Amino acid sequence: MAASKRGNEEIAIVAIAQTPSYRSYEETEQMLLLTLTNEILAETGLDRHAIDFTIAGSCDYLSGLPFAFVSNVDGFGAWPPVYESHVEMDGAWALFEAFVRLQMGDIDTVLVAGSGKSSPGRPREIFALQTNPYYHAPLGLDPVSLAGLQAHAMLEAGKATETDFAQVVSRSRRDGLSNPRAQVAKDVSVDELLAAPYFSRPLRKHDLPPISDGASMILIARGDRARELTDAPVWITGIDHRMESSHPGLRDLADSPSTRMAAQKLGIDGGAFDVAELCVRYSPEEILLKEALGLGDSTRINPSGGPLCGHPVMATGLARVCEAARMIRDGEAGSAIAHAASGPALQQNLVCTLEGDA
Repeated sequence: MAASKRGNEEIAIVAIAQTPSYRSYEETEQMLLLTLTNEILAETGLDRHAIDFTIAGSCDYLSGLPFAFVSNVDGFGAWPPVYESHVEMDGAWALFEAFVRLQMGDIDTVLVAGSGKSSPGRPREIFALQTNPYYHAPLGLDPVSLAGLQAHAMLEAGKATETDFAQVVSRSRRDGLSNPRAQVAKDVSVDELLAAPYFSRPLRKHDLPPISDGASMILIARGDRARELTDAPVWITGIDHRMESSHPGLRDLADSPSTRMAAQKLGIDGGAFDVAELCVRYSPEEILLKEALGLGDSTRINPSGGPLCGHPVMATGLARVCEAARMIRDGEAGSAIAHAASGPALQQNLVCTLEGDA
């Protein structure tokens, strides 16, 4: 489904907040959200009860607590009762619902969040449950193994080499040095990376993201209300998401047709964007996404370092929107693409386009 172009209702990002990507956050997930809620309110001068709608993305499996998403509402301020919703997805999909909800015209502001604490469990085991429940989940077919299969498919198709993978990691980790929210950042050469042992052939450990605890939050608003709340609105000019089969054997793992379709539905000309924040959870994914989106060398990819420097599961996709919006707000870019992914081997993909106030 596509919701595009500042059409019937102009929608803008008016405030953003992100936690660092923690290796292990000692407090609760509610505290992650409370911290960001207070930052958003302080930046906009709003009272928490002046926000019309709240929606969050998270996954109860990560914390192992039943209905953890309900207790997370405490992080937004649950009393008096708030008008809220939840998606069992990355917070980027909560942003999609928020964007569509604002198109109805009866509310003006939505608080969007994505959060996750991965440290209590083992995401590699937990997210095997995202695979087909009859054929793949019982095998424990985990995301890392499927990412290895995807990387191998790319090598076999001649679309990339292991050196290409290492170049993605080297640049990303180096860019992460300037991002205070990064968990892992280092200036490391391609040759050093290629000398490391395999982890899930042909992937090495550095081709995988560092699993993090963390959260991201965005306040979006309709036209005039957005201009009242900020002098630098970042307009959401389009948003679309598509998905592919849950059976990896029915897909071409050396391609990302769902990303390409989302871009086509939004009329994206990849060369027209200054920045692209892509949800590259495994280094080969950048090469696939760059091709699917038609991005040229003039577009700077993941200047934040991307998920290879910090992967707060269930907030990583929304973090890409935050990072892209920050670049525009700070005058470092005029337009940007933000991408989010969910499921193994880029099964589900969301694309969002942003631009500054003209």
